[in-house]
Amino acid sequence: MTDRPRLTVLSGPSGVGKSTVVAHLRKAHPEVWLSVSATTRKPRPGERHGVQYYFVDDEEFDKLVANGELLEWAEFAGNRYGTPRRAVLHRLEAGGPVLLEIDLQGARQIRESMPEARLVFLAPPSWEELVRRLTGRGTEPPEVIERRLDAARTELAAEPEFDVTLVNTSVEDVVSELLALIR
Repeated sequence: MTDRPRLTVLSGPSGVGKSTVVAHLRKAHPEVWLSVSATTRKPRPGERHGVQYYFVDDEEFDKLVANGELLEWAEFAGNRYGTPRRAVLHRLEAGGPVLLEIDLQGARQIRESMPEARLVFLAPPSWEELVRRLTGRGTEPPEVIERRLDAARTELAAEPEFDVTLVNTSVEDVVSELLALIR
């Protein structure tokens, strides 16, 4: 009997490089299925409905929540994001590995609803490096950066809640470690 594929959740502080790691993983291993989140935010240039996100309005999002159709959801920067339950469960039942890239709040909700999921924490090589990444964009005002740093401190403190920690020193290394965990 083979192990049933597990849901793998990748989380970690803002600026740690979660989306970069996932993009590299998906490019090298398109068979790894990444759940597409629903969001109330407007599409950015180049984003397509059903590809990067399912773009929904507030009323539609309220319905998804009310009907229990989201595995987890959270509000971030005035917009809501959530993971559609049905697609994830279908994929797991079909025998495929599923990867979710979500924030700490979402990871905690997944722990509650699917205790068998494997929670992976992506950590920065150091606090200094995370600060450099969060401030290095140079596009945000100081108060926004301060808020992000405060959030990152809280997020880093949650590391013990996770099953595995991967340190993002090299995207290639993290991708191969993550792949080994997913398989």
